[in-house]
Amino acid sequence: MDPAIQFVDVRYAYPGGPLSLTGVSFSLAQGSKVALVGPNGAGKTTLLLMCNGILRPDEGEVRVLGKPLAYDRSSLREIRKKVGFVFQNSENQIFAPTVYQDVAFGPVNLGLPQDQVQRAVRHAIFSVGLSGYEKRPPHHLSGGEKKRVAIAGVLAMDPEILVFDEPTSSLDPATAAEIMDLLDELNAQGRTIIISTHDVQLAYSWADEVVLLSAGSVLHQGSPESVFTNYPLMDRARLTIPPILELFLMLQERNISISKTPPAGVLEMTHLLEQAIGCRRTGKIGQIFVADADQATGDDTREHISRHAISRVGAMGTVAKIFAERELIPLDFTYGVIDKALLRAVLGEHTLIITSGGMIGRVSRRVDEFSREHGVTITISLV
Repeated sequence: MDPAIQFVDVRYAYPGGPLSLTGVSFSLAQGSKVALVGPNGAGKTTLLLMCNGILRPDEGEVRVLGKPLAYDRSSLREIRKKVGFVFQNSENQIFAPTVYQDVAFGPVNLGLPQDQVQRAVRHAIFSVGLSGYEKRPPHHLSGGEKKRVAIAGVLAMDPEILVFDEPTSSLDPATAAEIMDLLDELNAQGRTIIISTHDVQLAYSWADEVVLLSAGSVLHQGSPESVFTNYPLMDRARLTIPPILELFLMLQERNISISKTPPAGVLEMTHLLEQAIGCRRTGKIGQIFVADADQATGDDTREHISRHAISRVGAMGTVAKIFAERELIPLDFTYGVIDKALLRAVLGEHTLIITSGGMIGRVSRRVDEFSREHGVTITISLV
């Protein structure tokens, strides 16, 4: 399978300035979640702007799905159907008087028939959880809502690859977490997701692969663990170690060994510490129930909550959140849902996750992975 994006000895300098990229070469696998990490001025945004031809290398080559980019108008039109770009500042991407018109801009300019435009726009707006916002002026929306409008405008083109420059910039923590959950949902649909960020904790916990950049060159490409445990590289990039990973490494330095594998998040760290100090829980383990929002009814869901004494309910994905809102099902978790459900299960509580599509498989894989790594048996049941 061809890489989603490939950079081959790419060099670039902005007019009148020094080299921003100094011979960059790396490739990114299809279907992956990739974070370009580095300080300001590392070249992250410059590289992202080359993914769909917004910028053209001075030297070298950019390939998308195995084919070198061409920069004539017709070729760029085609490549932007495959690679969607969401700017750091959503204001730079939103300009129409209503949400509907803004999202429709791309399909209209592709010359699609009106009925296809309407279907594409409705689906894109629904996918980002903004149904009912079609007539609203985008500039009256919150920062998180504007980000969703910008994402919808890209989704309306149905790209295979989505590129985000600092997707959580200027968002409050809860909204940022919801945006990252939306990116997970888009990835579960089979899309390649590429982001830039200098948030090391976000990159460590979210990405499958990290590309560490500094001064226009690649310092390292690999798993989040291999990048963020390398102190000399992090120093060269003028970045700090993710806090949870730094705690893990400091414990190791003090000969307090809790695991050979660094924890991915707070849930794993909590469980490892409990094991290390000998207070591993031996009581009843809770169960995780999963409801498919595409098939469930509100009455059935409420009946399951009551029958199984479910203490917490979470919704993962846009379809699930819309379902819960429509059916008046109160939600305890709207982001970080799987890990929060796992934490409640370890504490002996039953939880329900409402989700749909490829996210159901993601729940199962994450629970199985946690159970295997930590020697517990957490049962998943579809309802």
